[in-house]
Amino acid sequence: MVDEQDKLLPIANVGRIMKQILPPRAKISKEAKQTMQECATEFISFVTSEASDKCHKENRKTVNGDDICWALSALGFDDYAGAIVRYLHKYREAEREKANQSNKVTSSQDKDEESNHKRDQTVVSEQQVETLTPLESRLLGKGKSPLTKPS
Repeated sequence: MVDEQDKLLPIANVGRIMKQILPPRAKISKEAKQTMQECATEFISFVTSEASDKCHKENRKTVNGDDICWALSALGFDDYAGAIVRYLHKYREAEREKANQSNKVTSSQDKDEESNHKRDQTVVSEQQVETLTPLESRLLGKGKSPLTKPS
């Protein structure tokens, strides 16, 4: 049987988030942390359940960020949905930049390795010169699904 505490967000994390918004000398009671822990957990479950239902109706198994944004809007949390959409956009941009930089580094390393490998593997015979084929570059591409508002 699953313990009730295992279904809740970690109370230390909830307390840490609560402290960030309060003045430095403010105290937070254990009861306040527990209440916020239960509320935050319920809110996340509520939104996730709505997003999961949408995915189920669309015969998909994976809930993505767009589904969460849709669920927030569908449940009337438009202000939160807007903030999450902006965050998701920035996150995806950062991931693309990271992938592009990784590809540039990998491509540069591949060229260096290829050059060294060709030099080391060139076989000179009396009638011909053979070299190994170049390494294939690896590209990371991420699909982007459009965000649609609930009807």
